[in-house]
Amino acid sequence: MDAYYFPGKGGLYRVRFGDFSTRKAAARKARELRSAGIIRDYHITRSRTAAEIASGRGRPESIRKAIVETAKGFLGVPYRWGSADRRSGFDCSGFTMTVYRLNGLKLPRSSRSQWKAGKPIPRDRLKKGDLVFFDISRRGVISHVGIYTGGGKFIHAPSRGKRIRVDSLSNGYFRSRYAGARKYL
Repeated sequence: MDAYYFPGKGGLYRVRFGDFSTRKAAARKARELRSAGIIRDYHITRSRTAAEIASGRGRPESIRKAIVETAKGFLGVPYRWGSADRRSGFDCSGFTMTVYRLNGLKLPRSSRSQWKAGKPIPRDRLKKGDLVFFDISRRGVISHVGIYTGGGKFIHAPSRGKRIRVDSLSNGYFRSRYAGARKYL
């Protein structure tokens, strides 16, 4: 079972796990985990897809803020290729997928799939929580992604030997490799 945990307000941790076809199935699994002593309490929420939020059945501005705050909670976590796990680290798309998932949004796993799933947005219209994409090798292939945090900055899992951090889109390295942005809200 996939479980994602992250620090919440007041020093408590929030945990999200599983995708279930019905609320009843989710409640059954939560009761099972409680009976096994794995969790004490639970709260079931319905995951929202980006399409649902875009259609107006969500509050995009509050979700955007939550996405950025969640992402900041991972600052300093190590980069690890192919991983989407707080304990062992994240690669770039594992990081973005996890942050979105923790905010109730489903996002594909790879940076290329995330690129294809979003709606194109011009750089001058970026909003907090949008994803920014890069062609690191400069061969016309999306190979890196980060979360826009506002003020021309983004948070990302850079590369081996580095940790999740904030960088500027105007940094020469990223400016020359910027491929575009996508919105999901």
